[in-house]
Amino acid sequence: MALVYKAQLRPSKMELLAQWLPQQPWFDAADGDLVRLGSFRFDDPDGGVGLETILVGAGHRAYQVPLSYRGAPLDGAEAFLVGTMEHSVLGSRWVYDAAADPVYVRALAAALLTGTPQAVEMRETDGVMETLPATATLASTGTAAAVPALAPGTPTTSDALTVVPAGALTLRIARGLDLSGVVHGAPALTVTWAGQDVPVHLAGPA
Repeated sequence: MALVYKAQLRPSKMELLAQWLPQQPWFDAADGDLVRLGSFRFDDPDGGVGLETILVGAGHRAYQVPLSYRGAPLDGAEAFLVGTMEHSVLGSRWVYDAAADPVYVRALAAALLTGTPQAVEMRETDGVMETLPATATLASTGTAAAVPALAPGTPTTSDALTVVPAGALTLRIARGLDLSGVVHGAPALTVTWAGQDVPVHLAGPA
């Protein structure tokens, strides 16, 4: 379960991305204004790191932007800092390209290899917990019983793909998304969202 606070964010997530995305080699700044197509979250077993993937539309293209939210800087990840924001409930938050966050890498591997589902998003309103509707739906072809011990390393990116070495596993994370429904290899992690009924490939092993 992921607890989503009813909070004010300064700057907003999309404002951060509007500044950060044009600096990325896999993003085409000529595509047009950014639109949030949907998002999904993974659970951090220790509860300290927020893990959210935002699906961003720009013109006729779509991009995958995995983010991690932390209450303090992540050592050694300065080059992958998207920005900082003030959360009206949690205070200062450091926002990272989650491909460089070991908590995200392990959660992604669990979803890919074992089919661990996305987090159910909950919000407390007037003392009552409510389930938020999903804006994107994950699916995995992974059937493994467990995830091997991982040692996430520094990701590298070229064109529309980020590669993350993690010891026993190397992950390939799609950035610019192929909306035609082509799935590359197995196991594979795919997603759908409103208006995109054909599953879109997100990640797989190298």
